[in-house]
Amino acid sequence: MNGELVVVDDVPGEFAERVIESFHGRPEEGFSIALSGGGTARRCYERLAVDGAQQLDWWLVDVYWGDERCVPPDSPDSNERLGREALLERVGAANAVYPMRCDEGADAYQLRVSEVGRFDVVHLGLGADGHTASLFPGSDGLDADPGRLVVLNVDPSGANPHDRMTLTFSGISRARLVVFTVMGSDKQEAMQRVADGEDVPAARVRADRVVWLVDGEAAPR
Repeated sequence: MNGELVVVDDVPGEFAERVIESFHGRPEEGFSIALSGGGTARRCYERLAVDGAQQLDWWLVDVYWGDERCVPPDSPDSNERLGREALLERVGAANAVYPMRCDEGADAYQLRVSEVGRFDVVHLGLGADGHTASLFPGSDGLDADPGRLVVLNVDPSGANPHDRMTLTFSGISRARLVVFTVMGSDKQEAMQRVADGEDVPAARVRADRVVWLVDGEAAPR
């Protein structure tokens, strides 16, 4: 499979530990992280807010998003809202925050990501259909030009509502560390497909280092 599989009892705690470790081992003065969305991400960010309160200098952290639903930022479906509620409002500060805004178009965020150079951490989840970020099976975003780092995308199956903005595989590959967090028996089949090397979107992710933090219920057999 693409990366290192680590089965743990406490996925949010392990996630926080990996981010803190990456912060202290960063090669540059600043630190950039791209956030995700969903219930597992919320738990991870709430834990990072606690464990990282004294161990991260949040004034050195630049916050981005790996994908976003094209909804208002105060919508319950907004990844930006989740990140602010679960993490940013709890830690009280960050050097800079760069939410994705669909109404600004993909090119604006493409330019922003180009200026980053490298992400220190990109956090990703896994959908039951094998998608990650907003790169869905059969979607146009899977085959974006290698020079495209950000695209607008949609799930052709209709199972995942809302138009989306997302990092492409090229955008994700600029990460020094990609951390997948996967929890629950409803993700076990998708996780098994990744482990078996099937061609699902999440299995295409590449970066300097890819780590899968998976709980016992989601772990491949």
